[in-house]
Amino acid sequence: MTDEPDAKHCRKCERDLPPAAFARDRNRRDGLQVHCRECVAEYSAAHYRRRREALGKKVREKVDVPAGHKLCRTCGEIKPHDAWHRNATASDGLSTRCKACRAERGRRDHLMRQYGITEAQRDELIASQGGVCCICLAAPAEHVDHCHQTGRVRGVLCFSCNAALGQFKDRPDAIRRAATYVEGNAWKPTLVAPGVYRLPS
Repeated sequence: MTDEPDAKHCRKCERDLPPAAFARDRNRRDGLQVHCRECVAEYSAAHYRRRREALGKKVREKVDVPAGHKLCRTCGEIKPHDAWHRNATASDGLSTRCKACRAERGRRDHLMRQYGITEAQRDELIASQGGVCCICLAAPAEHVDHCHQTGRVRGVLCFSCNAALGQFKDRPDAIRRAATYVEGNAWKPTLVAPGVYRLPS
């Protein structure tokens, strides 16, 4: 209740409230809605809930979040604002998912987009290799390796072996010569004519 002389009566909650408690409605004589903002918001929320339930969709429960914090709907954790990326288009200026969930989603999307596999399939590959790189058989397997021509995933390598294949440009002949060279047998080309060399077979 209020003692203001220009108070307006809400037909829903039966309270006399100041005009600021009512939204504008140009079709009304006094230019205000017949129900107060609080009642309209409550009705809208109930109507939204009924509509979602009728469509068989999940209705999110309202969660009390302390100031300076936000609920991540992906992990279900309430985190401070510095755990979120900025998003100027959002109503609160923050991303929908927290930084940790966005990073996890980014890794998952990268695997599918770049290699066409899921995290579970990658983990199966690593398990089949005993958890180690399938070239050096020592370092942990962390980087998915694939054929750049066919896109076929070949295995999961350590950083060094994966980088080495890239430096050799995935050329088996160069890799074989490198192995022979490391074993002490240099593959030296023979000059057979000016500017013409013959590689050993």
